[in-house]
Amino acid sequence: MKTWIVENNGIRLDKYLASVTDYSRSRIEKMLDQDCILVNKKHEKASYQVKEQDVIEIVKELVTETKVVPVKMDLNIVYEDNDIIVVDKPSGLVVHPGSGNLNNTLANGLLYYTENLSDMNGTERPGIVHRIDKDTSGLLLIAKTNQAHQILAQDFKEKKVVRKYIALISGEFPNRKALIDAPIGRDTENRKRMTVTANNSKHAVTHLTVLKRFVDYTLVELKLETGRTHQIRVHMKYIGYPVYNDPVYTNKKCTEFGQFLHSKDLDFLHPITKEKMHFTSDLPKYFQDFLDSLEEKDTGLQE
Repeated sequence: MKTWIVENNGIRLDKYLASVTDYSRSRIEKMLDQDCILVNKKHEKASYQVKEQDVIEIVKELVTETKVVPVKMDLNIVYEDNDIIVVDKPSGLVVHPGSGNLNNTLANGLLYYTENLSDMNGTERPGIVHRIDKDTSGLLLIAKTNQAHQILAQDFKEKKVVRKYIALISGEFPNRKALIDAPIGRDTENRKRMTVTANNSKHAVTHLTVLKRFVDYTLVELKLETGRTHQIRVHMKYIGYPVYNDPVYTNKKCTEFGQFLHSKDLDFLHPITKEKMHFTSDLPKYFQDFLDSLEEKDTGLQE
């Protein structure tokens, strides 16, 4: 473990560490992302402004990228051309390799399916423009070329890509619509969770529309204005109506299926042809079967 005590103020954390170590700023950013570096025993961003007497520690080594190997798997490809792929991801499949899971991810399956994938996000995330959580099902947009990837990434940044989700939330939500505007950052007590916080957070906005109410449950459509980690799950917990069966953000016993959250609609301009593209995905059978069981118990109130 290496330790530094800061002797000056107002320098970005990544720039300061680059000046006192042999690491590049890009490597330092990766180390910060992997929680290898602590400032006063806390996790900080690369943009953090160091202060005199701050204690900076490198507490572990950076986990370097591992080459993703092709793995044969059944992928539900709903669209493909020379530039993009739209895939319908099942619940339970991780999007790209991470700690403890190097071979059973969508990225592995994509590499087996085609060698034509962008490499803008490195060797561990071939073609991956955006992601959804392991137990969230539904539509994902994949880039086959770096040109397409760069354009799509900018479109996501400029909010030109429209994503709509379907979720079953716990409780009977009283209003027809809601806008949740609450910043999201890392939970300091549990690094695997995100939370609504004013500290080291990013702007996050979710639009909610009620589709149907059941006894103790509400089916909702959710439109993302931003794309923060666990955004929908965190926002639903924040307003007191967590996504049903969410193993991370509820205290109730959950089945292996995980959260009832589905990426249903995807609208965007094709990065090369500029054609308007629209895709929709049916709910997973387990999700739909549960809704059908609620229908049998209660006719619900159609909104």
